Amino acid sequence: MAVKIRLNRLGAKKNPFYRIVVADSRAPRDGRFIEVLGNYDPSQTPAVVNVDEEKVLGWMQKGAQPTDTVKNLLSKQGIMAKFAESKKH
Repeated sequence: MAVKIRLNRLGAKKNPFYRIVVADSRAPRDGRFIEVLGNYDPSQTPAVVNVDEEKVLGWMQKGAQPTDTVKNLLSKQGIMAKFAESKKH
């Protein structure tokens, strides 16, 4: 089973709000997910990103693959660099 860390869209029309979730890659975008890791609000300036760093690193250690958008968000938070460091040791 391929597990992805991806965005789950919430909010009103033209006013998106996203949860960062761990989900089976075959599940629909806004469908079943395994765990909520944080949220992302692009409507505010600057965009607000809240992430549980320990949970994200734990899931990535287990093999969960972040989508491109989530990877960019995590890179800005510095989490991808921490994951790369932990893989080296």
